[in-house]
Amino acid sequence: MGYATVKRILTELLAKRMVTAQGAGRGTRYKTGPAFELLYPIDIKRYFDSEIDERTIISGFNHTLIREVLPHVKLFSDKELLFLKQLHLTYIAKQAKLTASLYKKEMERLSIDLSWKSSQIEGNTYSLLETERLLKENETAEGKNKEEAIMLLNHKKAIDQIIEKPAELFPVTRHSIEKIHTSLVAGLGVDLGTRTTGVGITGTNYKPLEYEQQITRAMNDMCRLIGQQSSVFNKALLLLVLISYIQPYADGNKRTARIVSNAVLIHEKTCPLSFRTTDSMEFKKAMLLFYEQNNITRIKDIFIEQFDFAVNTYF
Repeated sequence: MGYATVKRILTELLAKRMVTAQGAGRGTRYKTGPAFELLYPIDIKRYFDSEIDERTIISGFNHTLIREVLPHVKLFSDKELLFLKQLHLTYIAKQAKLTASLYKKEMERLSIDLSWKSSQIEGNTYSLLETERLLKENETAEGKNKEEAIMLLNHKKAIDQIIEKPAELFPVTRHSIEKIHTSLVAGLGVDLGTRTTGVGITGTNYKPLEYEQQITRAMNDMCRLIGQQSSVFNKALLLLVLISYIQPYADGNKRTARIVSNAVLIHEKTCPLSFRTTDSMEFKKAMLLFYEQNNITRIKDIFIEQFDFAVNTYF
């Protein structure tokens, strides 16, 4: 590899903050930068071939991630952004051809799919057809427990809220996110508000923040970060991963993250995601990868894949 090529690659890595430089001229030394852990490619299958106690992880909450790293990192490559923007134009063109009633019908279809998949990721055993029957006809499925039906109905209620009144969440604050969480866990015996005790996460040794004051500060830092973003895709992706990473509530964190992420997309007239074709285990692994390594690559891939799916399936 020639000198010019190496110099060009280093310049690109510096611009992306994948590496940092110290010194000047021939004495310049390079080391991995703040974006490296976040964006370097990881073979997720190989990563999870190691059992939970065999993996070397970032076991505690990374306080610098939200305050110092994410404000300066380019989450999507130019190629990825171009792909997302082209899909967005396709969505706008498709939406423009729909009557108000047809648009409402398609949004209803997407919200049922999202209610089903988001609940399935959390262990709900309703099928998509059973979910549709429940949400449209209020008919519960035989052999299912009451909590599963409540979870699905809560999803539909929360989604309907953000569709009918998309501006209510904005600006995104700790309190506006909490309203979504309250809707999602109503009747499920989940403590409301910011948790005041520690919590464990199944499948990982990552330990979220334990104290209410720390959690509150992290949520405020996250909301400030969201307010600084100009790209709707950045906002939606960051909310999807960071609410889950902070784990501000006793339960229902990932559900809240998926709905709030979609609320941003809807508010900014961008196609929401149903996650319908996402494998539940793959979604969980992508989130665990972010918890354990602060690596966003796999959940970003899922985000892009599901945006592509939604634009080409609904409306």
